[in-house]
Amino acid sequence: MKKVTKILSLMVILTMLAVSFIGCGKKTAEQQTSNNNTASNNETKPIKIAVVLKALNSDYWKIVQAGAMDAAKQLGVEVEVLGPNAETDIAGQTSIMEDQIIKKVSALVVAPSQPSAAIATFDKAAEANIPVLLIDTNANWDKKLSFIGTGNYAGGEVGGKFIASKLQKGDKVVIIRGALGDGTHDERVNGAKKAMEDAGLQVVAVQPANSDRNMGMSVMENLLQTYPDVKAVFCSNDEMALGAQRAIMQAGKKGIITVGFDGSPDALKSIKAGELTGSVAQSPYNIGKFGVEAAVKVAKGEKIDARIDTGTSMITAENVDQAQADLDKILGKK
Repeated sequence: MKKVTKILSLMVILTMLAVSFIGCGKKTAEQQTSNNNTASNNETKPIKIAVVLKALNSDYWKIVQAGAMDAAKQLGVEVEVLGPNAETDIAGQTSIMEDQIIKKVSALVVAPSQPSAAIATFDKAAEANIPVLLIDTNANWDKKLSFIGTGNYAGGEVGGKFIASKLQKGDKVVIIRGALGDGTHDERVNGAKKAMEDAGLQVVAVQPANSDRNMGMSVMENLLQTYPDVKAVFCSNDEMALGAQRAIMQAGKKGIITVGFDGSPDALKSIKAGELTGSVAQSPYNIGKFGVEAAVKVAKGEKIDARIDTGTSMITAENVDQAQADLDKILGKK
């Protein structure tokens, strides 16, 4: 009897083990199916990149947009380029970014108008597991995947050294800059100012004109009244430089060196016409293109460099024709 009882007990144990193994096998199969479905969903989920610029109302940002859209076509991804009506509309840019976070885009590519003010929004994106890449203007935010843009300080130095090469020690120069608090313009101004002061020039004034052509003209008119013997003006973007040049021409002043920053289409036309002296050219097209390319890599789980430099060069009357030809080729792609 004891022997029969042992046999029955053994049979019960074996039955329980068999059921357990079957259950485990079923669970494993279900998990595998679930994992496969998840992987399949990740593979088929369309990549949507939101590119949020400081504005869309200038040649510079239109060229950035052209680069971003060309990258979208080449890579077969959905890209939307957005921006407020003016670079000073910080709240407008914030609202655009937050809307894209709600839409759960694959990545945010942002040129922050005021980096310190944008960090809270960047944090929201990070909390939503949306990678953030910065273009044109960097921010002191340790969760960014990359900064894609110009070495603005070095570009400012290029402009400052060019001006210094045309003047004598002791000559007075002025600087017209973009909105206060904008890191891009801070760096450009600091680079230019150091280069000019190192060469012995006197930087007698630094005034903001918020990247606006009309305001650049108004600021330059005031500076010419205060400093009638000024020899040059460095502007941290072309829009302000074109406004400053208009003020110089209307005042009947001759020989004042005017240097902008961006290499925009209107700046090239002005240089070719013998008006604007020069422009520090970055590559807004590559800023948009490389920004989208990097964002797509991130969305696919690939690694990217933490810093992608797009370079600068000085455009003057000597090389403006080639620069114009290159720009026409880019704009022809739009």
